[in-house]
Amino acid sequence: MKTGILLINLGTPDSPSVKDVRRYLREFLSDPRVIDLPAPARWLLLNAFILPFRPKKSAHAYQQIWTEQGSPLLIYGQELTSKLANELGSDYVVALGMRYGKPSLQDAISQLSQCAKIIILPLFPQYSSAATGSAIKASLEIIQRQQAIPSLQVISDFYQQQPYVQCLSQHIRSHWQSEEFLLFSYHGIPERQIVKAGCQQVCSNDCPSINPENFFCYRAQCYETTRLVAKTLNLNSANYTTSFQSRLGKTPWIKPYTDEMLEVLVKQGIKKIAITCPAFVADCLETIEEIGIQAKQQWHELGGESLRLIPALNAEDSWVKALAEIVRY
Repeated sequence: MKTGILLINLGTPDSPSVKDVRRYLREFLSDPRVIDLPAPARWLLLNAFILPFRPKKSAHAYQQIWTEQGSPLLIYGQELTSKLANELGSDYVVALGMRYGKPSLQDAISQLSQCAKIIILPLFPQYSSAATGSAIKASLEIIQRQQAIPSLQVISDFYQQQPYVQCLSQHIRSHWQSEEFLLFSYHGIPERQIVKAGCQQVCSNDCPSINPENFFCYRAQCYETTRLVAKTLNLNSANYTTSFQSRLGKTPWIKPYTDEMLEVLVKQGIKKIAITCPAFVADCLETIEEIGIQAKQQWHELGGESLRLIPALNAEDSWVKALAEIVRY
């Protein structure tokens, strides 16, 4: 019997049209793990303050990154799925499902119906309830409706696994120039979500190394990712730092914020910068548009000379081999 690999990413609208983006945002932001407010408050926020205004702005952003083949996130996801299937061989079946949008989790899990075991692997290196937790929960809800439930293995994070750390480090080294300051920019989440996950306090500086008290803390896992990569690359602490992007609304999100960090770095006299986004294994709106376009424009307006986005791992052969090691572990 074969082993199924269920790769999960966040998702993408069907097209960059306002209509499709609105549909995607409605599904995405209706998730109680994403906007973790009581249902009435979530409904009001979504329908009165977000959906009437944000789809048009987001559609414009998607239009700037859309390719002739479609969404970069989907293109790289499909390529990664195909390459991983070839790397693992005939004993495995690999399927890609999106938490929101297409291909759906239901369709992906249907492709694994003849597998005796399924490994659920959300493609988020660091655990968060909003992304990883939601993907796992939705997958298990679909599987539990089946008459025959296979053996299951869940990989809830892989930020600390050596194949990932080595692959990411080598990838950064191949794109980074030593005269550039290196910024590790991770996707942000509301501070309340890491408290709900069991973290005893919201740190204002670097998080301590992973321990029983912060094991499920997304912020701590991000800082640990930076530490592991910095150690592998033998970086000087004066030449890199960590920040968080993509905040939404006025509620406190984990800090420091990437846009504010750019201001700090310019004031320190830094002129050349490279940004890597280790929370994303595939390039998408948050990397290509938010960093590659918006942050670059901000950097130049602040007086910086150059800002270069280091691509995500996407479907690089080294990442395919690293991912194969992770699922075989």
